Amino acid sequence: MTAANADARATAAAMRGARGVAWLRPAELARVALLVLCALYFLFPVYVLVTTAFKPMHEIRLGNMLLPPAAWTTEGVVKAWSDVCIGGRCGGLSPYFWNSVRIAVPAVVLSVLLGALNGYALTKWRLPGAHLFFGLLIAGNFLPYQMVLLPMAITLSRLGLFGSYEGLIIVHVVYGLPITTLLFRNFFLGVPDEIVKAARIDGAGFFGLFIHVMLPIAVPMLAVAVVLQFTGIWNDFLFALVFGGRDFPMTVALNNLINTQFGDKEYNVNMGGVLLTALPTLMVYVFAGKWFMRGLAAGAVKG
Repeated sequence: MTAANADARATAAAMRGARGVAWLRPAELARVALLVLCALYFLFPVYVLVTTAFKPMHEIRLGNMLLPPAAWTTEGVVKAWSDVCIGGRCGGLSPYFWNSVRIAVPAVVLSVLLGALNGYALTKWRLPGAHLFFGLLIAGNFLPYQMVLLPMAITLSRLGLFGSYEGLIIVHVVYGLPITTLLFRNFFLGVPDEIVKAARIDGAGFFGLFIHVMLPIAVPMLAVAVVLQFTGIWNDFLFALVFGGRDFPMTVALNNLINTQFGDKEYNVNMGGVLLTALPTLMVYVFAGKWFMRGLAAGAVKG
């Protein structure tokens, strides 16, 4: 090939590339514009929430809810946390925050560990009736909450756990097992059986293999299950309202705070309460986001 032919081909390739870039540019701009619009659509309520929570009430009464605060203040947030009375009990949302922690932490730990144990047993030990058990368990993913309220209430009453922390924890663990089992089963299907066989040859038993081999491999999936379970349990309202008793969690307290105000509502206090309620799940996503995405890529959406 002569130098002239090489130059001609390079020039033609450059022209084709330029035409391709020019043709793709409007499509790329349209995609970016669509993504920006979607982001603004979802972030607009967050903007209103944050700006209203940090405004003094006289600014909100002027009808400028969409404007940023002229003077930022934490008065509404502090009052929602410690000064308002909810359900005849004063002290703000702080006691109910700790109620939510007492419920969410053990429920998340138990549901994730039991789901991991189920997924491990269903994929690596070939137990009799495993497919039937898995099918029945997964059917729980499709049961609406309202369908299990009465049977669960009767069961908890007979166990003496209705209206207690323990009863609400059991409800969340039972209702979380189908999704956590599904996640870990799909993940463990991708783990080579040779690893399990080698560990058995080395003398590892059922639980030893699970604790020392499978759980360390499943760290990304543990992050996915923890994030999903914590978000669902912390944000739960229906189970908390029905089974929570007098020491109900933060979501029920927030509802009572907003719906028991009469006359001029303190919107900065209400928005401050919403911000405090949403903050724990937001922090979980911030700190576990990398592991969450890695777990999804590693098997959460595999068949």
